[in-house]
Amino acid sequence: MRCFVAIDLSPEVRAAIVRAQAGLRAGAPHADVRWLDPGGMHLTLAFLGEVREEQVAAVESALAAAMTPRPPLGLVASGLGGFPSARRPRVVWAGIVGEGEALGRTAAAVASALVPLGFRAEERPFRGHVTLARVRSPRGLQPLGDAVAAGVRADFGAWTAREVVLYRSHLRTSGAVYEPLVRLPFGG
Repeated sequence: MRCFVAIDLSPEVRAAIVRAQAGLRAGAPHADVRWLDPGGMHLTLAFLGEVREEQVAAVESALAAAMTPRPPLGLVASGLGGFPSARRPRVVWAGIVGEGEALGRTAAAVASALVPLGFRAEERPFRGHVTLARVRSPRGLQPLGDAVAAGVRADFGAWTAREVVLYRSHLRTSGAVYEPLVRLPFGG
């Protein structure tokens, strides 16, 4: 099964990001993108890829050990952007930042806890974000890039993350559906 570790958004932050996503859609109606379902929006800390059924308990234990010393995390959703750039995105996102460097340290702790189980840590630096869309082709890209660039300073609100979630990803032709397998609180 395909799995990842994430932090859920608060309902208020999710609603603000969904409004921004709707604004992007309206600003670039001919862009060839796949818009992500708002119900599946989350902040990914680590993508695990394939996890065997018999590994789930070990993953849960490793994540619990990584989260026990960590207090709840204050997060802020702010700004729109794109990978590799806002003007020519292949992925459109809303940014997420945490208390100082705490969000990055949390993602690093999750990754480090999973490496002994055979999962690879991400080599790129962690950048907290919520994916809003994936670009399929350059068609309509200019208006999309303009709309993303116009939202660079957008503010979507703040919330306190109190748990991480191990999700299973079910791939469908209509898009991925995420099933929570385990919820692990910050601070144990």
